[in-house]
Amino acid sequence: MSCKKILIVDDEKMNIIALAHFLKPEYDIIVTTESLAALETAEKHQPDVILLDIIMPDIDGYEVIVKLKKSEITKNIPVIFISGLSNDENEEKGIELGAADYITKPFNKFLVRKRIETQLKLLECKHIIESYENSK
Repeated sequence: MSCKKILIVDDEKMNIIALAHFLKPEYDIIVTTESLAALETAEKHQPDVILLDIIMPDIDGYEVIVKLKKSEITKNIPVIFISGLSNDENEEKGIELGAADYITKPFNKFLVRKRIETQLKLLECKHIIESYENSK
């Protein structure tokens, strides 16, 4: 089985370093510090999961997820917001826009890992169902 790819999108290099450090043993890590680059990177590499910050210097994570969900290439990639915005309204908006999950900073390594695993399991189940449906 090939190694799963995680795209980390965050303008804070320390967040990228921290996430990549504990995820790298299990996943191929792709990183970008720019929102617009995230869109191109997601289309080019087609990661299995995207970890996306909301507050970014060019366009915010909300706008990024809207663009990801409109693209045929990236619409089915689970996006997990990882943000310092910790109020219910921000979390609700993220989920409304199509995020699979929402994690607040400072993040808990164990929870980040488990939530990624959950999304990967859901993707696997979806692929099994789709291949069953297509074989009928």
